[in-house]
Amino acid sequence: MLLARLLALHPRLIDLSLDRMWRLLAALDHPQDKTPPIIHIAGTNGKGSTAAMLRAILETEGHRVHAYHSPHLTRFHERIILGGEPIAEPLLEEILARVEAANQGRPITFFEVTTAAAFLAFSEYQADYLVLEVGLGGRLDATNVVTPKCTAITPISFDHQEFLGDTLLSIAEEKAGILKAGVPLFLAPQQSEVEEFLLTRAARTGAVVKMAGRDFRATATDAGLAFAIDDEMLALPQPALRGAHQIDNAATALACAHYLGIGAAAMATGLQTVRWPGRLQKLTRGPMLSALTARLPEADVYLDGGHNEAAAHILADWLLAQKPRPVHVVLAMLASKAHDPYLAALARVQAAGRNLHIHAVPIADNENALAPQDLVAAARQAGCAATAQDNPAAALATISEPDALVLIAGSLYLAGAVLQNHQ
Repeated sequence: MLLARLLALHPRLIDLSLDRMWRLLAALDHPQDKTPPIIHIAGTNGKGSTAAMLRAILETEGHRVHAYHSPHLTRFHERIILGGEPIAEPLLEEILARVEAANQGRPITFFEVTTAAAFLAFSEYQADYLVLEVGLGGRLDATNVVTPKCTAITPISFDHQEFLGDTLLSIAEEKAGILKAGVPLFLAPQQSEVEEFLLTRAARTGAVVKMAGRDFRATATDAGLAFAIDDEMLALPQPALRGAHQIDNAATALACAHYLGIGAAAMATGLQTVRWPGRLQKLTRGPMLSALTARLPEADVYLDGGHNEAAAHILADWLLAQKPRPVHVVLAMLASKAHDPYLAALARVQAAGRNLHIHAVPIADNENALAPQDLVAAARQAGCAATAQDNPAAALATISEPDALVLIAGSLYLAGAVLQNHQ
C-alpha cells in the first residue's frame, strides 16, 4: 500500500514548520483554498470530542460535512472523513500518489504529506463544512494554512512539552497561532493565566472572542442540559459522550453551531447521536469482554485514550462519580508521556477510599511504550496497588470481583489496539 511506503520514506517524525507545507500545497494548486467553510479546532484536551459533537449537529441539520482528525484509532482512513464516511482505499491511494508526485522527492514529513492529501480530497468533493482538527500545537501545525469561518480552542494543559514548550503560556502561544483577523474564536474554559493570554492575543490579532462562562455556557440539569448564548436559553439533552467534562466540550460545539445558524432541534439530536470511540467508551462486544463477563456478569469495561495529567484528572473525577465498586485500571503509556502526574491524578481514587488496582501492560508493536515494570514502580510510588501483565486480556483474567469496574486507559495506541483486536 502506498500509505505504508510513504511512512517508510517519510518517517512519522515531528518537525514543526510550515515552509514545506506551503511549497507542497502550491505545487498542488492550493487545495486548502478550495475547501468548504472551515471550523478550525485546537486545544490540548477535548478537541476531538468537540469536533465530533459539532459534526453530528451539522449532519443532523442536513449538512454534508468533511472532517480531519488525528491520530486514528484502528485505520488511517478515520483521519479523513468525506461527507460523513472515512475516505475509501482507492481514493486514498490515488490522492496520495498525486501528492507524492507533486512533492518530487523533496524533504517532507508523513503528517504533511497526509494533510496535503486530505486538503486535496476536501477540495474535490462537495460538502457544506469542513471540521478541521489541529494535529499538534497550532501555529506551525500543517493544518494552519487556512482562513477558517471560525476557530475554537478547547482546554489547554500540559502535553507535548518537547515541541510546544514547558509552560502553559508557551503551549497557549502555539495554540493561539490558529487565530485569524476578523475570524471569531470560541474559547472553552481555561486556567486564568491562559485565558488572559488568549484574550490579549485575540485582541492583538483582531479575532472576535466568544468566551465560555461570559458569552455562552452549558450547565447540567436534572432534565439534561441548559445552554445559554447571547439572549437565548435552550433546553437540550446531555451529550451521549460520558464524563462531566463533556458538558464544556458540548458548550463549545453548540456555540460554534449557533454561529453557523443551526437550530435547537439539530443541536439536541446531534448531542444524542454523537459517537467518538476511545473516550470513556463502554465496551459491549468482543472476545476479551465476553471472557470477562462470562465469569463476572456484573462487571463493566470502559476504554479511554486520554494520556496526560488533565485527562487523568477527568478519569479520576468520573470514577469517583460512579457508585463505589472495585476499580481496575488496565494501563499503558508511552515513555515520552508524563506518567508520574498521570498516576498521581489516578491516586486520588485510592485516596478517597476506593479499592483501586492498576494493571500495567505493554503496547503491542510500540517500542516507545513504557515497560510495564517501570509503570508498576511509578504507580506504587504514587500510592496505588499495581502489578504487571502481558496484555489487556491477561489483566482482565486476574480480576475476581463480581461487580468490578474496569477502565482500559493511558494511550490512544492501546485504545486502538483494543478496538482492533477485541471488538
